[in-house]
Amino acid sequence: MLITSTPNVEGHAIVDYKGLVNGEAILGANIFKDLFAGIRDIVGGRSGAYEEELQRAREIALEEMTIQAQRLGANAVVGVDVDYETVGQNGSMLMVAASGTAVVIK
Repeated sequence: MLITSTPNVEGHAIVDYKGLVNGEAILGANIFKDLFAGIRDIVGGRSGAYEEELQRAREIALEEMTIQAQRLGANAVVGVDVDYETVGQNGSMLMVAASGTAVVIK
């Protein structure tokens, strides 16, 4: 499955549009990760724990989107957009949403 943020795939013609597909992932942050991230924020630097959670959520969202596209008979998803948001009380959860257009290319 080819996934791209561009509206088309260079060198390939889109022969059929299958529709909008999306995937979401909402992950809660572990209390220990929150604690260490807070300490790191105080002393400076990057929060590896949050970066790992963000990467994991993005992978899940893209995988769900890909599965939807495959079910529709697509072999590519174009115009992909990935959005990030915190949700829940005090922003305690991380949401990643991916969406795009499922297409058939040749």
